Amino acid sequence: MTETMARAVEEPTWVGKPVWLDLSSSDPAGSREFYAKLFGWQVEVNPDPQYGGYALAKIGGKDVAGIGPKMMAEAPTAWSIYIGTTDAEALAKKVAAAGGTVIAGPMQVGDQGTMAVFQDPSGAFISAWQPLAMAGARAAGAGTFGWAELNSRGLAKSVAFSAAAFGWTTREVPFAEGRPPYTEFWLGEDRIAGGMEMSPMVPPQVPSYWLAYFTVDDVDSSFRTAIGAGAHEMVAPVDFPGGRFAILSDPQGAVFGVLKRARR
Repeated sequence: MTETMARAVEEPTWVGKPVWLDLSSSDPAGSREFYAKLFGWQVEVNPDPQYGGYALAKIGGKDVAGIGPKMMAEAPTAWSIYIGTTDAEALAKKVAAAGGTVIAGPMQVGDQGTMAVFQDPSGAFISAWQPLAMAGARAAGAGTFGWAELNSRGLAKSVAFSAAAFGWTTREVPFAEGRPPYTEFWLGEDRIAGGMEMSPMVPPQVPSYWLAYFTVDDVDSSFRTAIGAGAHEMVAPVDFPGGRFAILSDPQGAVFGVLKRARR
């Protein structure tokens, strides 16, 4: 049996893929209200003080995402994407060996699991989740996580890092006329995320970052609802070869996308 085959047999299917996302907000109550209105989430704050006001958002009783207060005043309000692992300590070592930085080493989160925060060589933050009681996102359909996309100042460095740390491979696909091809990240036969070199038109103070997209039934309707609830337009609804999307900044400043894939 080859090493790749052995790993496939031993590891759960969610290892190396996005399994969770959460929002660190300067105004958690405002964020909870905004996303509940936009996506129909039922959001409940954990009353246990050890979780610091962290809330779980659900659809149909299944977990979608988390919303909590910022851990540091100077940190931005932003969404974080978590990669699933069965061994956060081992993954942290792989991240460091691959040229990344361990920003926050593996830490136990009550009886829920273990988390860690990393930064890739281009400067983009990405986290890890080793589940115990909280397995990760389980809801599907409208209002749930749909795609993760890396905007990188040095995509080649990010690609090499993700291969060494997470075992991802890449494929290039056409994006739009006059634009460079889009990079897709794959794990085995599963397409799990995308990436692109950041446009030179983006102000230099904007670092590399991961963007979370949420699946919706109607991009234009969701875009209007978000704007009406206090969000700001970043990219107006637009078609792309795989469907239609828009990008917004929520009332607290976190950037996110809404996405509807084309039928195949």
